[in-house]
Amino acid sequence: MADQQTRTVLGHPIALANLFGVELWERFSFYGMLTILGYYLYYSTSNGGLGLSQHTATGLVGAYGGLVYLSTVLGGWVADRLLGMERTVFYGGVVVMSGHLALAALPGLSGIGAGLVLVAIGSGALKANASSLLGTLYVPNDARVDGGFTLFYLGINLGGFLGPVATGLLQSRAGFHFAFGAAAIGMALGLTQYVIFRRNLGHHGREVPNPLPPNSYLRHIGAGVAVVVVIGAACATGLVTLANLSQVASVVLAAAAVTYFAVFLTSPKVSPVERSRVRAFIPLFVASTVFFALFQQMFTVLGVYSDTRVNWSVFGWRAPSNWIGSIEPVWVIVLSPLFALLWTRLGNRAPRTPRKFAAGVAGMGVAFLLFLTAAGSSGRSVPVVLVAAILGVFAVSELLISPIGLAVTTALAPQAFRSQMMALYFLSAGLGTALSGALARYYSAEQEYAYFGILGATAIFTGLVVFAGSGPITRLMAGVH
Repeated sequence: MADQQTRTVLGHPIALANLFGVELWERFSFYGMLTILGYYLYYSTSNGGLGLSQHTATGLVGAYGGLVYLSTVLGGWVADRLLGMERTVFYGGVVVMSGHLALAALPGLSGIGAGLVLVAIGSGALKANASSLLGTLYVPNDARVDGGFTLFYLGINLGGFLGPVATGLLQSRAGFHFAFGAAAIGMALGLTQYVIFRRNLGHHGREVPNPLPPNSYLRHIGAGVAVVVVIGAACATGLVTLANLSQVASVVLAAAAVTYFAVFLTSPKVSPVERSRVRAFIPLFVASTVFFALFQQMFTVLGVYSDTRVNWSVFGWRAPSNWIGSIEPVWVIVLSPLFALLWTRLGNRAPRTPRKFAAGVAGMGVAFLLFLTAAGSSGRSVPVVLVAAILGVFAVSELLISPIGLAVTTALAPQAFRSQMMALYFLSAGLGTALSGALARYYSAEQEYAYFGILGATAIFTGLVVFAGSGPITRLMAGVH
């Protein structure tokens, strides 16, 4: 059998195809569920929903998305200290599938509670480690790495396209629980292909880089139990409620990010060069947070916008409102190969990472300003073609930040904290997602000019600041492109 190190697909390591597949199906299940979750929460019980208020539902969706990314902290810790990246990816997929089965089988808030907790924990374990595992397939400063992560991102968006299409059709024809069941089947398919082609990964991700000493197991178990008790007490006393969960999640995610940066910058296991690279990551983290605070509104504000303002009539047939979650991935699917080719051809002549981030966050600002062209109209009058065009700008912005962020995080990560550095990157997405839920309470059709205008201008300003500081940031990156 050919050496796994030399076998390639499209010029990239063969194991990219396996990680591409498992991430595709995990995203199929996750986004298929997430795009109908808000509707399930705020639709009336006569329409199959739970009858919560719209603001509570959008806040909960944003908070949940943020907490999924927070769970990458746990997933990164488990990989770095207990199982290694490769096994954590597999077990994470099993937990995700169990969560979607709970959503499909259990009624009401009991199904929501059990299902969402399991999906959050499993997605956190799989998502951070699949990306980190991909980074190990490339040698340092390999010019192919941005292209590889862009192809990987194509898999994410294929799943992001197919999931909402499937669940939207099933929800409208058979009900929410059948749609949640389709998400479970998708994750089962991902796990099946991962097991069949697991050998392609070779030795990658099998080692545990910073093993937990056996004599500290009880201490860590005790800490975990204490965290669960604190969370339970906060919910039981009303300190944390469904209505304020997005704000609480934002505070917790911000605190977790600050803690991670403090650990990385003070740990004796981090060399001076690695510490400089962690400092360079701080402005990139901020830019990524602002980007995701706008981008993730596809599942909060824009989910409501799609359901109440967009005309989905196509030749007399009304498409499901959650298909707004499938439009942007189509753009990414079309553009990903072009961006992958561009970065591969340019190699070390490509713009430095800070400038890509600056363009990406500013692009999201432009996209939000484009919504002003339809602001002020009433009812379901916004043409879907206009929304599709704006989401094309979302896609270009995403391709300048998300896959590039995955790639640069693996390059900037201290050796002792590879998976946990990826978890820190996902905390920026988590914090942005939680903020998207917190911001949703300020949206209404009557306030669209202020809402889209202020957020768009804020993102453009952030992009300009990062662009202005791209030189010092690049120097702190200490040789990372």
